[in-house]
Amino acid sequence: MKTWIAAAAALTLATGAPMAAQTPHFGLGAIVGAPTGALNSTSYPDGSAETYTTGFGAQFTMSWPVDRNLALRLNVSGITFDGTGSAPQTYNWNVQDSVLSLGGEAELFLADGNAERHLGTYLIGGVHSDFERFSASDYDPTYFAATTVNKTRLAATVGLGHTFRSYGHYHWTLEAAYHKTLTGTDSNDGAGVGFPASDFLKFYAGIAF
Repeated sequence: MKTWIAAAAALTLATGAPMAAQTPHFGLGAIVGAPTGALNSTSYPDGSAETYTTGFGAQFTMSWPVDRNLALRLNVSGITFDGTGSAPQTYNWNVQDSVLSLGGEAELFLADGNAERHLGTYLIGGVHSDFERFSASDYDPTYFAATTVNKTRLAATVGLGHTFRSYGHYHWTLEAAYHKTLTGTDSNDGAGVGFPASDFLKFYAGIAF
């Protein structure tokens, strides 16, 4: 219940952004995730372990300027991490964590940055609802069937971005952020699928218009 309440709070923040102003800036691009902490490597009491590798996905944003230095934005992103599970005296298996994230964020533009034109350097901070799908399957599908578990968790994001000045309607944007899972990080289904916190460094490259 607490997870759903927290998720509702994140969604409220996300959907409240359009009330701040009328003319949004859009962003679209690719993201790369570098796993940290438990997502990078996790060991369980039964001797099993999981390791995830670099993830790839996409991000879409709608940013509403509140004034010259502040904007609120809706962030919708999806990323998938593949990895390997292992246990003593047995075969390794495939693991995967797919994360669909819906969040509300604030962008604070620094120095001569301009939220109304979405130009310059800005800080990012916000809350997300993560809808995740954890799965595990053997390299040989005849050994055991795939196991899939869905989870909804609350997460936070902090980071730094920069939108470059350019000629024309489109502008290049780069962002680096840290994504931190806040809830539901201590469970394991006992059947080959663990639920490590989806903590990762997120790097984004795309266009703003």
